[in-house]
Amino acid sequence: QGQLVESGGGLVQAGGSLRLSCTASEHRFGSYTMAWFRQAPGKERDFVAAVSWSGANTYYLDSVKDRFTISRDNPKKTLYLQMANLEPEDTAVYSCAADPWTTAQNMGSREQGAIPYWGKGTLVTVSS
Repeated sequence: QGQLVESGGGLVQAGGSLRLSCTASEHRFGSYTMAWFRQAPGKERDFVAAVSWSGANTYYLDSVKDRFTISRDNPKKTLYLQMANLEPEDTAVYSCAADPWTTAQNMGSREQGAIPYWGKGTLVTVSS
């Protein structure tokens, strides 16, 4: 079974930046749609951003669209989320996901239980 491992989380002040990484265990993830989701304390897990297998197409949650950038480096088997101008409301556990059957455009509306590959997550805490 393939694995996804996130890194890069931590504590940052409001207005600061962080870059999250998600490294896949196998090269086949390079042909999958990949995405970031987040779960704030006491809330459901929400879609944040998705990228097509080639990296050409990206989609975002409206509230992060002008602040976050999703990208991928397939030879390195790595997905990234560059986060800027962070707000306390961005505090959450961020998880990456991969899906061979869904387009990036549909990842935000995809039933999360149907997405086959998930990382365990990395905690981002934004202080005010």
